[in-house]
Amino acid sequence: MSDERGKAAAVDLSVDIAGARLRNPVIAASGTFGYGREYAQIMDAARLGGVCTKGLTLNPRLGNAGVRVWETPSGLLNSIGLENPGVRAFIRDELPFLRGLGPAVIANLSGSTVDEYVEGAGLLDESDVDMVELNVSCPNVKAGGMAFGLDPEAAAAVTARVRRALRGKPLMVKLSPNAADLSAVARACVGAGADAVSLVNTFKAMAIDARSRAPVFENVTAGLSGPAIRPIALRMVWELRAALDPRIPIVGMGGVACADDALEFLMAGAAAVQIGSATFANPGAALETIDGIEAYMRDNGLASPGDISIRGRAT
Repeated sequence: MSDERGKAAAVDLSVDIAGARLRNPVIAASGTFGYGREYAQIMDAARLGGVCTKGLTLNPRLGNAGVRVWETPSGLLNSIGLENPGVRAFIRDELPFLRGLGPAVIANLSGSTVDEYVEGAGLLDESDVDMVELNVSCPNVKAGGMAFGLDPEAAAAVTARVRRALRGKPLMVKLSPNAADLSAVARACVGAGADAVSLVNTFKAMAIDARSRAPVFENVTAGLSGPAIRPIALRMVWELRAALDPRIPIVGMGGVACADDALEFLMAGAAAVQIGSATFANPGAALETIDGIEAYMRDNGLASPGDISIRGRAT
């Protein structure tokens, strides 16, 4: 066997995120992949490392009225408002299909009150999901969501309560880039029992329709995602990796659209990445990213995604 073939045979794309085993470090991001049904018709969803569900709340939500999506240069503004069928309906109607696809299932959980988070977490703990991603960072709802994720004490309080409700599942907290001190919020969540963190959620932003002379969104502000936020998100992952215990996995996201983007996050110290808005324009973006990461590892003689990180040798 040639050296090149030996390298290829040694490549192992699998990653462990706080006890949840993923076949590769690429996850479909919450809010952009639904519950997998639509994308499964046009791409091989079984190849994904994981699928993070559309944001779930204890009870069904209709979401926001008016305009929900607005394109902006190098980005996308959204004000969906956590439209979802509720945790019970998800477990009954959507989870069996998602489970059958093959990737790890990460349930994104939100709420308007701490009690709603806790009750939803209890239901998910008894379900067949692999991990819960606690969403304390959604900027598109008037109660709960990002309000919990801006303050370390509030974030720690909801994390601690959800941690006690999740007796058998890993807990990852999705952080807001809008927090004044992101590292403090992250450390508070880890101190309260978070097994991992993911970042970043969308940036609070807005748009005004010059023709109507009025804000585009009924809530005035919305969440900005896409390539425009990637350099800022990357910087936040880099800084947070230095601020947290190295044993705490970080899942990076924010404008990832191709393998090179994902490699930047992995080099910055992320254990895995989530791909979101890019899939709207290119449904195959996640699969192309997986292939690109594998090719990079093979070409550089790297045995696992963790070897991609440059944190031990960069200043």
